[in-house]
Amino acid sequence: MSSKVSDLLPVFPWDKLEPYKATALAHPGGLCDFSVGTPVDPVPEVIQKALAASTDTPGYPTVWGPVELRRAIADWMHRRLGASIGVEAILPTIGSKELVAWLPTHLGLGAGDQVAYPRLAYPTYEVGARLCGAEPVEYDDVSELDPARVRLLWLNSPSNPTGRVLAPAELRRAVEWAREHRVLLVSDECYLELGWEAEPVSVLHPEVCGGDHEGLLVVHSLSKRSNLAGYRASFVAGDAVVVRELLEIRKHGGMIVPAPVQAATIAALGDDAHVAEQRERYAARRAALRGALEAYGFRIEHSEASLYLWATQDRPCWDTVAELAGLGVLVAPGDFYGPAGAQFVRVAFTATDERVQAAVERLRA
Repeated sequence: MSSKVSDLLPVFPWDKLEPYKATALAHPGGLCDFSVGTPVDPVPEVIQKALAASTDTPGYPTVWGPVELRRAIADWMHRRLGASIGVEAILPTIGSKELVAWLPTHLGLGAGDQVAYPRLAYPTYEVGARLCGAEPVEYDDVSELDPARVRLLWLNSPSNPTGRVLAPAELRRAVEWAREHRVLLVSDECYLELGWEAEPVSVLHPEVCGGDHEGLLVVHSLSKRSNLAGYRASFVAGDAVVVRELLEIRKHGGMIVPAPVQAATIAALGDDAHVAEQRERYAARRAALRGALEAYGFRIEHSEASLYLWATQDRPCWDTVAELAGLGVLVAPGDFYGPAGAQFVRVAFTATDERVQAAVERLRA
């Protein structure tokens, strides 16, 4: 082979962090890992029971899932997002990352097309563009973009990595721009239930979209709000015509959420109590880490939502990563999320209470 698809892609960012992880692991008190942001708390019992009760499922599940699953998603979207949506406009996915990575390909994008995403952003938006041969384009404001070439516009509120929340007026302006120029707008809202100092709003809320979902999709995940990263439970919803097209493509590709995970998703979306309990855990960890980081000399920007603190010492991010690794504390360098993050680090508060407390003590020492 003269070339490989992987040659089109950036270096997998987490590989660069391995030497710093080794340093942090050598700390006498052990590693405090705030880098990836993976859940560490137990899967709620109501979800485990639903999964276990569905393990005797020898037949093939469907890509679309049973209507009970899509109805549970629609009920949750109405209750939590204020969006009225039909079951025909909802599609379960195998985690949100695969949807983000493959959406431009499934939409038929390619050379000459542009995929636009925020200047500070989750790296998979760029990866999705590169996988199909489209051009990845960063933006601070949609007015900067070339409407003749942009085919897919990503929003992300609350933001990964910054935790920034877009106000309804900002979301509405992006929706209006996308509709004016017939660009598909896809809003990654995986952290929407984790607002701390702001109340995140979905683009499917009537205040934003006027109750019309044409040209709009939202992506949601249960990984963070329900500790289900290991289940790969998520969905995409919105424009029924686009969802139907994605369904047809994903049927041919066999992109099917396992039946036990479908059952677990129904249980997870029907129970708000475990979400409230998990929010309390994260709120306490967030407060402890924020106080310790600020006492150490960091400035926290945005971070009004999500599971991260966007922190800076106004110096190169890798210098900060190295310094904290010496304390046994591992964080993500801001340039993983674009050059604009070069003086920031992203600190996830998804570690256990014990590891958070250990890090707090080291930062305050």
